[in-house]
Amino acid sequence: MNKTILFDVDGVFLSEERYFDASSLTIWEMLFSEKYIGIEGQDFTPAPEEKVIRRVRTEIFANDQVLTFLKAQGINSNWDMVYLVVSYHLICLVAKLQEAKQEEVRELLTNQIGRAEIKNIQALLKEANLSFVPDYAAFVSDFAKGNVEKSEMLLYLNQIAYEKCGIATNIFARTSTLWELCQETFQEWYLGDGLIADSIGRAAHQVGKRGFLSDEIPIIEPAVMREVLQGLRDRGYRLGVGTGRPSIETYVPLKELGILEFFDPDCIVTASHVLEAEQQFPETAPLSKPHPYCYFQGYLTRGKGVSAALSCQLTEEERKNLLVVGDSVADLMAARSIGCQFAATLTGLTGEEAREKFEKANAEFVLRDVSEIAAIEF
Repeated sequence: MNKTILFDVDGVFLSEERYFDASSLTIWEMLFSEKYIGIEGQDFTPAPEEKVIRRVRTEIFANDQVLTFLKAQGINSNWDMVYLVVSYHLICLVAKLQEAKQEEVRELLTNQIGRAEIKNIQALLKEANLSFVPDYAAFVSDFAKGNVEKSEMLLYLNQIAYEKCGIATNIFARTSTLWELCQETFQEWYLGDGLIADSIGRAAHQVGKRGFLSDEIPIIEPAVMREVLQGLRDRGYRLGVGTGRPSIETYVPLKELGILEFFDPDCIVTASHVLEAEQQFPETAPLSKPHPYCYFQGYLTRGKGVSAALSCQLTEEERKNLLVVGDSVADLMAARSIGCQFAATLTGLTGEEAREKFEKANAEFVLRDVSEIAAIEF
């Protein structure tokens, strides 16, 4: 039986840093831009200088405490990260607004929140003459109290809304209007004005963003990585990808690095494919990691169809012949759900500090970086 290796991309081949930067800028925009909630106290711009990006990320993610917490809970999708943080601060804001606008807040929290509702929050803030300063570090402490992880975190927002506002709601979920708004706004930041229409089917809501696609940083020298992947192919391994990146953000940089050709095209599964699967079977959402869907689909190939991947159960022999390579807890959780082997790379957010975590979780392989995959036998 042929052996298959399925790779994550961020933290394995490409640095996650610009993705995290784009996430923080998306949250910043949705909280402080006049086109969104418009909280006072920050001079928002769609074209921030590098020093501004550094400041924004430091503030929004509380010196990366929020990022580290989210990754440890198995949240792998930047879209989910943005949604969780934006929704949390929105809840905190309307909890304060509730003192002056009780009925309006109840209406907001019991219906879907889209652009019109976001602008309504801005108007209510001005009417109430209310100032609001987000407590970025409180995100971690409030979610830690719930002891939830993975997709449960998105639903736990409803509990936080109840605790802070006393209003029972179920609007916070993966299949929500606000999630879609966060997802599209993140895409505007990462792709920039020139490419965004190809991704979301419209121009940017707020123009002026140059995008980060041209700023991709390879973790391993491309020539070295090509040699490693060629060696794996020569040994008979089938190579694929399971990533939380959308398609354009996967294919373009991998092609520019000269490594796209080493992967079986039908074994590449991106966040765009996951989104299509969720649209086809909405009752199964969320299917992003740590759900194993992208790896099942990559193993079976995209030609097999979504339903086959959703119902897939590998035989013992198939599990022994599948290796997932990733840098995150979400990748490890997905591999454990499948029952296959897992190789952790120590090139993610916390670097070498992640070694102990992966060793305690009994990862079959722990690699300093993905180039060490060349020495693996399984």
